[in-house]
Amino acid sequence: MRKNTVPIVLTLLTLIFTGAFIYFFFAPPAKRIGPEQPIPFSHNVHSGVKQIQCQYCHPYVAYSNHPGLPPVEKCLHCHNYIIVKHPWIQKEHRYFNTQTPTPWVKVNYVAEHVLFNHQRHINSKIACRECHGQIENLHRLPQKVWRMGMCLECHKKKKANVDCWLACHS
Repeated sequence: MRKNTVPIVLTLLTLIFTGAFIYFFFAPPAKRIGPEQPIPFSHNVHSGVKQIQCQYCHPYVAYSNHPGLPPVEKCLHCHNYIIVKHPWIQKEHRYFNTQTPTPWVKVNYVAEHVLFNHQRHINSKIACRECHGQIENLHRLPQKVWRMGMCLECHKKKKANVDCWLACHS
């Protein structure tokens, strides 16, 4: 029985290392840490360290279906005075001076037939972190594809409307 132990252990180790290699080779880092943005924006610095509220940068969330991405002017409201000479802030100034919106890379995806209403959730006092997690701890947001099961689970837990056409598909 001892003769077989070494080949079995080597075979198991080979399988484990091969599986780990395949996983890390085919699972791109951007899936885990999020896509690279045109300007490296840190939610950790802004909403964590500086404690800027989500709605300051995403102002439309309380009265629109879409939270909106902050316009260049919103970033420069602070960065006209804070770390003005930093290369990334200079890049933001170039977007402003050429009247070009910052080409942020989308990280949250909802199916096309779904009308997600941020306004309803904000007005119902649902905190952003309940769906988006603790982004104040992240530098780069990971990509997330929202599935109906996630929403239904939350709605059932909170005893919220689960009628398809009244809740999301209208």
